[in-house]
Amino acid sequence: MEFCKMNGAGNDFIIINNMNGEIPNSKWPEIAKTVCERHLSVGADGLMVVEKAEGNADFKMLFYNSDGSMGEMCGNGARCICRYGYENGLAGEIQTIETTAGIVTGERIDKLHYRVRLNDPSIVKLDMTVHVNDTPYKCSYVELGNPGIPHAVVEIPDLEIYPHHKLFSLGRSLRYNPAFPKGANVNFYEIKGTDLVQERTYERGVEDFTYACGTGTGSVVTVLTLKGQVSGKDVHVQMQGGELIIDAETEDGVIKNLYLTGPTNMVLKGSLTDDSLQL
Repeated sequence: MEFCKMNGAGNDFIIINNMNGEIPNSKWPEIAKTVCERHLSVGADGLMVVEKAEGNADFKMLFYNSDGSMGEMCGNGARCICRYGYENGLAGEIQTIETTAGIVTGERIDKLHYRVRLNDPSIVKLDMTVHVNDTPYKCSYVELGNPGIPHAVVEIPDLEIYPHHKLFSLGRSLRYNPAFPKGANVNFYEIKGTDLVQERTYERGVEDFTYACGTGTGSVVTVLTLKGQVSGKDVHVQMQGGELIIDAETEDGVIKNLYLTGPTNMVLKGSLTDDSLQL
């Protein structure tokens, strides 16, 4: 099985072309769990499958987390798959991709950099109070797309020096908090300057912090834009794997267009020969 591995600001993915429909969808969860295991196989945060579009799009993207669960969409993954589509002749410099959360459009900026229009926020709840072990935390909640990708947004002062074990514990507790029936990706942030934000994301399905999260970054900037704490234009978000840029356009107090720009990296191409794959 041919594959390639890419990353977007350190958020890494395995991509498999299934345009011929040779592998049935029922197989992908187990394939994702197998090949995304870092110590036993290729290793990645997630698996992306390229299939024929059902509607008027260049192609379809199926996204699976490393635990085999299906994700609605992935922002950094979408940027990577836009580059994959362009370099493999599936799309031009402007790409249209079907995802479970809706249509995502992408644009090639140069060889390494791609810009995608993220799914519009379908739910936004600002400044909720969520309890963890009887401790209240101020938290906002955003879902991008429909069905929506769920994100909790939590401010953490001095995020850079906040003890990792405490942040991990809080991230896992919020990820499964009853306040979020679908579960949630948990995005911790600190405003570092004018339109400059630091962020760390605990991702559901990975069940750990990832080096970057595109939809999480978009959700953080959505919240901060609506609260008037960033301009919404050319907002730089620093994550462990690099810097992402968000543009959030508002109309009558509602986010109408949400764009994610950042780097991509084509790491390797090869053939999967994992003996534990049952195809």
